[in-house]
Amino acid sequence: MGEAKRRKQTGAPSPKQPKGRKPLVLLLTLVIGAAALAGLYFVTKPPAPSSGSLPVAAPNADEFPAIVDQYGVSIGDENAPVVVREFADYQCPACARFAEASQRLKQEYVRSGKVRFVYFDLPLRQHDNAMPAALAARCAGDQDQYWVMHEKLYAAQSEWSGSNDPTATFTRYANDLGLEERRFRRCMETELHREAVEQSQQVAVQLRVASTPTVMVDNIQLTRPGWGQLSAVVERELANAE
Repeated sequence: MGEAKRRKQTGAPSPKQPKGRKPLVLLLTLVIGAAALAGLYFVTKPPAPSSGSLPVAAPNADEFPAIVDQYGVSIGDENAPVVVREFADYQCPACARFAEASQRLKQEYVRSGKVRFVYFDLPLRQHDNAMPAALAARCAGDQDQYWVMHEKLYAAQSEWSGSNDPTATFTRYANDLGLEERRFRRCMETELHREAVEQSQQVAVQLRVASTPTVMVDNIQLTRPGWGQLSAVVERELANAE
C-alpha cells in the first residue's frame, strides 16, 4: 500500500522505523554485560598470596596457644603445617555465610594434610538457640557425625534459629543422619556437653575474642572472613612453612 493511499484510508502516516537502532541497542547491551562481568570478577577474585593487602600477625605477636585447641573440635592432621581456627556461633548469620568457606577449606586443604581446622563454640547471649545448637553438634559427635551435623546446622539456620523447641528440630536432623534417636535426645536433655561448650567460651574470653566469626590462620586474624582472604593467607603461610 502506498503512502498516499494509506493516508487516505487511515488518516495517518505509517510509523517509521529508526534505522540502525536494534544493532546499537544490542551492542550497548553486550558492552554493559561484559563490563559487569569484569567488575564481578575483580571484586570476587581472591587476592594473590603475595598481596600486601592481606592481614599479617601483629608486631612481636606470640604464637597462638595451641594447648587450648583441646577445648575446640579439630579435624585434620595434628602435624599439619598450618592451623585455621574459627570462633563462631551457630545462630550467627555471618557465621553461616563463612561456613561455605570452612567447608571448602576442609575439602581442599584439610583432607590433603596441609591444614588442621579447629572450631571453637562461642554462643552469644543474644542468641537463645545458639547453645542448644552447639550441644546438638557435640551430641552428634558422640555418634561420629559431628561435622555432618555442624554443616547441617549452618545450612538450615533459618529453619531453627527462631524455634521455640530447637531440640525437636535437631532430633529430626539426627534421625535424617541415621543417628540413634534415644541416645541423641538423652544427650540433649541432660546437656551432657554443656561444660565443654562453656570451656570453649572461656577460651574466647581469655583470648579477648568478642565477635563471630573470628577466624585465625595460625596467629593471623582475618579482617574479611571469606574464601578469598582465607585461601590466600593459607597459601602464603604454607609457602612460608616450606
